[in-house]
Amino acid sequence: MAQTRVYMHTLGCPKNRVDSEVMLGTLAEAGYRLVQDPAKAEVIVVNTCGFIESAKEESVEAIVELADQKRAGCCKKLVVTGCLVQRHADELARELPEVDHFLGTGAYQDVARIVSDAQAKRLVVPDPDFVHSAASPRVNSLPSHTAYLKISEGCDNACAFCIIPKLRGPQRSRPIDDVLAEAAALAAQGTVELSLVAQDLTAYGYDLPGKIRLHHLLPELAKVDGIRWIRLHYAYPRDVPDALVDAVASEPKIVKYLDMPLQHSSDRLLRSMKRGRDSVFLRELLARLRARIPGIALRTSLIVGLPGETEDDFENLVRFVEEQRFERLGVFEFSPEEGTPAAEMAAQVPDEVKRARFERVMGIQQGISRDHQQAMIGRKLEVLVEGRAEETEHLLAGRHAQQAPEIDGITYVNDGVAYPGEIVTLEVTDASEYDLVGRVIARDPARAAGKLPAAPRPPRAGGKRGGLPVVG
Repeated sequence: MAQTRVYMHTLGCPKNRVDSEVMLGTLAEAGYRLVQDPAKAEVIVVNTCGFIESAKEESVEAIVELADQKRAGCCKKLVVTGCLVQRHADELARELPEVDHFLGTGAYQDVARIVSDAQAKRLVVPDPDFVHSAASPRVNSLPSHTAYLKISEGCDNACAFCIIPKLRGPQRSRPIDDVLAEAAALAAQGTVELSLVAQDLTAYGYDLPGKIRLHHLLPELAKVDGIRWIRLHYAYPRDVPDALVDAVASEPKIVKYLDMPLQHSSDRLLRSMKRGRDSVFLRELLARLRARIPGIALRTSLIVGLPGETEDDFENLVRFVEEQRFERLGVFEFSPEEGTPAAEMAAQVPDEVKRARFERVMGIQQGISRDHQQAMIGRKLEVLVEGRAEETEHLLAGRHAQQAPEIDGITYVNDGVAYPGEIVTLEVTDASEYDLVGRVIARDPARAAGKLPAAPRPPRAGGKRGGLPVVG
């Protein structure tokens, strides 16, 4: 009997990607066959993002585009899942009659049953209480050498601009043994790089018995055979204990990189945002991280145009960016999301002002990034090779430890032999604003994964990326 073909389209953040991978695993376990071409799929699943207005628009556009497959292709069922459904299920159901099923964020484990059942409800939007476990089937959609590891779900913060707690529910941390079991399973599949994600990474364990914290989990993860790099994302800055800083500083497998959304530097706006800490605390925290973790790369995200943001507030932010010189930085223009306190605030900032502020901060950061990159020339770095560069077959592409997948720059290899999934030592020979170029000077053949021909030796070239990614 032929297997039903299914295609998954994912929008939004890495946490959403993990949800899609769990749904893919659930469908595969139920006998569905995964395909890469939506035109060949009998079932199409669109996992949406509902974080900000632009993400919602992108999600709706993807649904409408893929709905064409029901008319032109072999698609028999179109399923829409994720945060946008959790937030706007009734409205979507009215406006998109071509969609067969809408599943909220608490229904991922039921996707195969619902798709298979001719009598299943069209709207399945329970309370957002699902969290996957190591026993959940999962298909890693990234190259096998890298994976996201979601260690908790939900969020207990009450940031005035954010809708996520309503879409994802309260903080729900996974037990350490369960996280370790999933990490070991990924390592057995060839994963050497784990990027830890959560809505609030530094809140990990608050809800578990025994006063478990993130710094208890990290040393245990570092013991998993096969894992070489562990990277931390979405670390809320409210509580970063010394024990966590020490764990990052002392454990070689934890890369010296921290993604920590700070959002602003004006005390007045930090209070409006309900962030829980003032600018003095943030500056002291950043100084402590740099002092105790030499060479750390800090990534942050900021918001411009929050209601009431004055020119003085914005200039405060500009000085903060110039002062801190973050290695990685992204900016959001404030989006008034229905159901959040910030959407009801007075003194909304005009869109053109938000755009001008966004462009100014990103212009400053581009210069800072250029300086950081130029300082890398001549350095020797470990680089995880991904494969041939998208731009040309004459280069290999990879990432050094302080370049996270999907959101940061690329390190190109223009001299030497390397295979996908292999970590090699590279000498940096050139740099652009966001990317590096270098030559292989040492490699470990035992870690080669696959067979990719050696890259020829073209003229030195910089990266092709045109702008710094915006991250949450």
